[in-house]
Amino acid sequence: MATPPSSQAPGDAPSRSVDLAHFQQSVNRQLIRHRSVLDLATKLQESQARLQRAVAKAITQCGCIEVHARKQTFPTDGTLEDALKAVESHVTGALCEQCREIVETEMGQHLFYLTALAQILGLQVQDVIDQEQRHMDLLGPYGLR
Repeated sequence: MATPPSSQAPGDAPSRSVDLAHFQQSVNRQLIRHRSVLDLATKLQESQARLQRAVAKAITQCGCIEVHARKQTFPTDGTLEDALKAVESHVTGALCEQCREIVETEMGQHLFYLTALAQILGLQVQDVIDQEQRHMDLLGPYGLR
């Protein structure tokens, strides 16, 4: 099987940057079987469930990460920086190589179907991200989620 042409020299590390428009075009070209918005909605939901299951398996079957959850406490008179330091993710440890690969694969599939949904709705993923960034920049700490 022939390998696709690459702008990289042999042995060079792959580029870490992907052009979102190119990614969206690639998704559009590959999206054949699930082009219906209803199919995409169910595939997006399924990919989200698979991603959550991969994280759960990293916790319950592999054990490379653990969850130690408790109520979040927020300083009442501190700054935003103080609040950021006070909150926790409740995750300890790090994904092992195998779990990282599985989570990345499932996350990639989820991004594929999310991008496909944007495509069939006539949205550009880059525009959506740019709009969200402007929203965060405009609202600053008042837009906390």
